[in-house]
Amino acid sequence: MALSASGLPSSLAGLTFAKGHGTGNDFILTADPDGLRDLSAADVAAICDRHSGIGADGFIRAVRSEHLPEGQAVLQTNPDALWFMDYRNGDGSISEMCGNGVRVFVHFLLEEGLVQLAPGDVLPIGTRAGLKTVTRTDTGYAVDMGPWEFIFPDHAAAKAMDTVVNAGGLEVPRPGLSVSMGNPHTVVALAELSELAATDLAKAPSVEPVPANGTNVEFVVPAEPLVLDGVGQLTMRVHERGVGETRSCGTGACAAAVATRFWAGAGAPDAWHVRVPGGELGVRFLAGPDGREHVELSGPAVLVARGTLL
Repeated sequence: MALSASGLPSSLAGLTFAKGHGTGNDFILTADPDGLRDLSAADVAAICDRHSGIGADGFIRAVRSEHLPEGQAVLQTNPDALWFMDYRNGDGSISEMCGNGVRVFVHFLLEEGLVQLAPGDVLPIGTRAGLKTVTRTDTGYAVDMGPWEFIFPDHAAAKAMDTVVNAGGLEVPRPGLSVSMGNPHTVVALAELSELAATDLAKAPSVEPVPANGTNVEFVVPAEPLVLDGVGQLTMRVHERGVGETRSCGTGACAAAVATRFWAGAGAPDAWHVRVPGGELGVRFLAGPDGREHVELSGPAVLVARGTLL
């Protein structure tokens, strides 16, 4: 592999980019409207490396939907979804979606002048997990993440758990509940914040059985009391597939709220505050246009730098 003067692959030379984050979950973003620069997994891993690259949890390429097969599929049923979020994990692997990433993606499109979006306006976005609609708010962006579902529904219904999870710092294995938000998650409840702090997420937790495409693992501590002013409260840490521990995970926050609400039983609220190391996210359950229950994720999006690779 040829290297440029910067030590990065020469295929990255001249790439213009922005760096952004949503509650500390950080991304490198580039605009490629015509789909002319499809980077390899090695390219993405190199630029996301925190020691020899720019450093990020993930890489986002903004492409017009018509230039990708996945985007064309979204356009068939949603012709207004003109932009596609081509999302890669920090190791270069392809991922279906990223809840924090889609907010930062829309903010990037807005700042690049590629879209116009006033507060209250809605923008449809294509992803590998299907259509996502993003509303600009006064404080950030709210994303209809679509419907949630249990990955192992029979076990979830019968036992309220479907996996066994081992992680460093925990003395015994813990039960988990696996939730799909378009990408896979396994949620584990812990009793105390001290236990959450002691959990070692430097190494990927062991999950058995593991969902078919691997899984992100969320460790959550429900607040005491659980509900404050009608809003559920929980604190979360996450290990993301292909990345490691991140300061936030949007789809993970949604999955954590899904599982905690399910465990809480009848009368649990539809609105949740999820505290992550990088800040706080809002999660809300609402009726979707398809007749299924959808999850809405809200939070900030920030761009912090721009540049061009040597």
